[in-house]
Amino acid sequence: MIPPPPPSNQSRWWDRVHNHNRYYPPGGLRLRVLPAPLPVIRWSGFDYWFWSGIWYAPYDSGYVVVQPPLGVVVEALPDFRTAVVIGGITYFYLNGVYYRERPGGYLVVPSPLAAAGTTSGTQGRLFVYPSQGQSAQTQATDEYECHVWAVGQSGFDATTLGAAPEADAQRRADYVRAQTACLEGRGYTVR
Repeated sequence: MIPPPPPSNQSRWWDRVHNHNRYYPPGGLRLRVLPAPLPVIRWSGFDYWFWSGIWYAPYDSGYVVVQPPLGVVVEALPDFRTAVVIGGITYFYLNGVYYRERPGGYLVVPSPLAAAGTTSGTQGRLFVYPSQGQSAQTQATDEYECHVWAVGQSGFDATTLGAAPEADAQRRADYVRAQTACLEGRGYTVR
């Protein structure tokens, strides 16, 4: 399927994973104001906003498009979410993020494809142990922040499943090394 052209004057990416087939703004896109009045979602001491499948965080005097931390819960998902069943479990997919339904909303969870080692080129899942007694919330925040840092260091985003992984084998390896170094620097054992 050939995606429709992106909206004029906007940088967008076409999310074709699971035939989701929708445009989203790229991570790191900065905005002066949010697209609508939105409630704050507080997670591990940080503020986030969620609208139409897109997560925002404060940045300078505005906002930036981000990937949400694992474990954060959003009250509702838009109707255009894509339901997928992987390993007999139903997930909801939007904008590179997987959610599981739970009482009171939808929980952001790790990619079930990466966890199962089913993405092309995946060397297996990293196991992260909180060796200094970090809480689950702290670990989720640290994993997300180390992911963001590893993407910046390697130029490879392991959460973007629509890329051609065979051509990115070296950048994927660099990403894993950077993420491991970051997490070990924060007091985790990583294998």
